[in-house]
Amino acid sequence: MYIFSPPAGSPRRIRTAMAILVLALTLAGCASVPPPNDSMNQAQNQLQMARDAGAADYAPVDLGFAQDKFQQAQAAMAERKYADAASLAEESRADAELAQAKARLGAARAQIQSKVQENTRLRQEGEQAAAAARTQDAAPAQPSSSAPPTEDMPAPSSSILSTPPADGFQTVPDTVQQPAANSQGGQP
Repeated sequence: MYIFSPPAGSPRRIRTAMAILVLALTLAGCASVPPPNDSMNQAQNQLQMARDAGAADYAPVDLGFAQDKFQQAQAAMAERKYADAASLAEESRADAELAQAKARLGAARAQIQSKVQENTRLRQEGEQAAAAARTQDAAPAQPSSSAPPTEDMPAPSSSILSTPPADGFQTVPDTVQQPAANSQGGQP
């Protein structure tokens, strides 16, 4: 029993009709999917935004996936495989969006780490300043070198003016010179 029986007529005519039918279906299939220009533009824009966000530094693998799929989508467009191009463009856009999000996250983490390091440095400086202030408060005040000393000078061990003897004053020998009298009649 035959499931398919060839129609009556010439085999050459049948082959020609089948070839035309297959060609028509193929052309109809290609013509039904328009070029995915919007998807390609969105994927390209998303790729650029990911690069601008620093994805090359923070998410290079995801950015690479997005770029590879975009190149495949461009190749599919050149071959007029619009359905494949649309699918690859969407995948590229999604990978680029993921790369952009990871880049923003990485940049935020780097900024947080920088702030933590700055806070740690400032905290250490503050602790050192507080320790130095406590050390100065505990030590006695040192007189500055420019200020004169405030201590009393000690008395000499033997004074020129000694206590007078009990029998009265002594006379000074003449060998000691007396200061000259003042020209205005003052005392020596």
